[in-house]
Amino acid sequence: MWMRGGTSKGAYFLADDLPRDKAARDALLLRIMGSPDPRQIDGMGGANPLTSKVAVISASTRPDADLDYLFLQVFVDKALVSDAQNCGNILAGVGAFAIERGLVSADDGITDIRIFMRNTGQVATASITTPNGIVRYDGDDSIDGVPGTAAPVPLVFDDIAGSMCGALLPTGNAVDVVEHIEVTMIDNGMPIVVLRAEDMGITGYEPPSELDNDDALKSRLEALRLACGHLMGLGDVRQKSVPKMTMVAPAQNGGAFMTRSFIPHKCHDTIGVFAAVSAATAALIAGSPVAGLARLPDGDRKTLAVEHPGGATGCVLELDDAGNVACAGMLRTTRKLFDGVIF
Repeated sequence: MWMRGGTSKGAYFLADDLPRDKAARDALLLRIMGSPDPRQIDGMGGANPLTSKVAVISASTRPDADLDYLFLQVFVDKALVSDAQNCGNILAGVGAFAIERGLVSADDGITDIRIFMRNTGQVATASITTPNGIVRYDGDDSIDGVPGTAAPVPLVFDDIAGSMCGALLPTGNAVDVVEHIEVTMIDNGMPIVVLRAEDMGITGYEPPSELDNDDALKSRLEALRLACGHLMGLGDVRQKSVPKMTMVAPAQNGGAFMTRSFIPHKCHDTIGVFAAVSAATAALIAGSPVAGLARLPDGDRKTLAVEHPGGATGCVLELDDAGNVACAGMLRTTRKLFDGVIF
């Protein structure tokens, strides 16, 4: 089944429908997407990392989950399939797919589905609109980066700090200086490196296409990313899609702050779900590059609009008595695009 999940799009498979051997599975997925080829002309990929994604789904045997979900990023121009990161956008379609495929039973009204995210070992709850036990895709909610409206898919994440790095702040520091740049290395669902756009010689308001054509900027970002990868405990990240590089600037449209996020070598047209959560969390850490320029609301429950080239992504962060982020959530939407056989 092909689905849009949040601001991404990709293939959703039952785990039993794919080869069990990893090499055979990856070869099949590369062929399905048409990689490696910048145009992905011989496959279903859309010549963009945001449309070259895969969800592998099965019923869970865990007592705290209904489903197991593995996310795979199929690189566009490399013969590479990576499970090194999670994807909260593709996650938005997992619950609806599982109901459509009979993996879980739907309630009349709203069906809450607990999803174990195999990439990070954590659990999320997706709430799917199911009148009369049938998935409803149309609705009145909208998210920036997707035209039109659809039924809401609220996502709430359990304890996602240190999802891949083992700690919210992998180096133990709120701020580090790497390659002469102040950065916050953080992992609250997605390992990212937060830095001020002005420190990289840009405003942070440029269109993605302009930044994609700035070879000097991309070279500096990659050198910084490789250095941070080791410091974050991720090892040699030359062939990995993490950490993401998130440059920040003051908000332009009433949000908390503006972002330009590289994923990792192309500027995102919006921002990934978990990258937005991690960046929003960094804004709450005193001394971080983003804390000094962010507009933050009062209270223990904070709703932050993380601005990006396509609008803004709303993140809800709930703090515990010690002021730490206890849980995070956000609103996504999804749509089934087609269901059939691929060759």
